[in-house]
Amino acid sequence: MWLSLAVVAGLYYLLRWYRERQVVSHLRDKFVFITGCDSGFGNLLARQLDLRGLRVLAACLTEQGAEQLRNQTSDRLETVILDVTKTESIAAAAEWVKERVGDRGLWGLLNNAGICTPMAPNEWLHIEDFERMLDVNVLGVIEVTLSLLPLERKVRGRLVNVSSVIGRLSLLSGGCCMSKYSVEVFSDSLRLLLRLWGY
Repeated sequence: MWLSLAVVAGLYYLLRWYRERQVVSHLRDKFVFITGCDSGFGNLLARQLDLRGLRVLAACLTEQGAEQLRNQTSDRLETVILDVTKTESIAAAAEWVKERVGDRGLWGLLNNAGICTPMAPNEWLHIEDFERMLDVNVLGVIEVTLSLLPLERKVRGRLVNVSSVIGRLSLLSGGCCMSKYSVEVFSDSLRLLLRLWGY
């Protein structure tokens, strides 16, 4: 029995070692679009990917957030103002991305923009609280993804939708759990559909 566990552990670490040694080449030629870069995870990821040489296209909600990010990064990183609750803003950002990437396609899309407040028992909230949460966390993710999916398909790019553990386990009340579960379902259905199309 101990021998079997040792073999399984050895195979696990061998596979992990192999995967970590794989390196993506020509990073300076690859474009990544990230939403929600004003602060938090999106801001940190944009700065980290810029340091690694990727061509980061960072979407911020405010001009102040965009300016702060530009001041902390190289000239490769470019910013655009994006409100994921407005169709015209998404369309303008998608056109901006198309102008930047051209025929090279989009190597990565990270849907990070999201909100988690107000978070309170359902009966304390108003319908507008749920609508706002779903607009930002679900419909924004779907519309941005569908707008940029053709650019990703050109180069078999990567798509990451930021969700949360509360998308699988409803520990708290409010619209955040529902919205994050919707992101999980959308991501799963998209993954299965793209696999069916041979992507």
